[in-house]
Amino acid sequence: MKTHPRAFVQLCVTALSNGYAVGFARGTIFKGRTKGLCLPGLNCYSCPGALGACPIGSLQAVLTSHEYGFSFYVVGFLLAVGALCGRFVCGWLCPFGFFQDLLHRIPFPKKLRRLPGEKALRLLRYVILVGFVILLPMFVTDAYGLGKPWFCTYLCPAGTLEAGIPLTLASAALRDAAGWVFRWKILLLILLILLSLVVYRPFCRYLCPLGAVYGLCNPVSLVRLKVDPGACVQCGVCQDACPLDIQVWKKPNGTDCIRCGKCVRACPCGAIQAPFVKGGKTVSTKG
Repeated sequence: MKTHPRAFVQLCVTALSNGYAVGFARGTIFKGRTKGLCLPGLNCYSCPGALGACPIGSLQAVLTSHEYGFSFYVVGFLLAVGALCGRFVCGWLCPFGFFQDLLHRIPFPKKLRRLPGEKALRLLRYVILVGFVILLPMFVTDAYGLGKPWFCTYLCPAGTLEAGIPLTLASAALRDAAGWVFRWKILLLILLILLSLVVYRPFCRYLCPLGAVYGLCNPVSLVRLKVDPGACVQCGVCQDACPLDIQVWKKPNGTDCIRCGKCVRACPCGAIQAPFVKGGKTVSTKG
């Protein structure tokens, strides 16, 4: 059985999303017309190579403005992509998700399936979505009525990796101006990198507000998993194959699934189907 080339798709999407190579060489940001369009994954607007905008960053830009209170475009984009793909975006189209996948491939003495307090940790992404992405930018404002993009400023590791580090390396002025916030975000990025060596996609699992939005759409998205109850014997092979340790036969379209397709290929009964990946060989479960 051939392995589906998900990594190749991720590589191509990452390269296309950040195709302005001149920006990395010059330490500048692309300002063309496509910069006003949202990309589906977490890809920082300020990345020197980014050709589009991050939907979370765009949402915060609207919420922090005294001129615009709501963006039908950004919210509509998130709902449309979520309804169509759900967290398929996370598994196939997100550059920062791809970065974590590469890190987890690095050999480590012991890999963990989950962290202590896993259920509570997975709720953090909703706390961050509601608190740092929506409420704080809307209600914590300055004397001019302007808010701050709290998630982008204090938490987003994608922004640190894709924008903060390249731009700071290219500009002596930015290096001199870098303060405690930049040092804090570098520390956070380092912690996530180290954690990614041990547990699969810690940022996606516990912290990503974009994944939280798409995850809420998973149960109703068009791109989804289907489990044939007549063929499934609940053997647990799908859960063993799932890097997020999901009981697929119980919740094939739960909020955590990133549609990587590993469960589909691993199922010995051919009981799991998905439109984006070819399943494994179906075998008889009788006698």
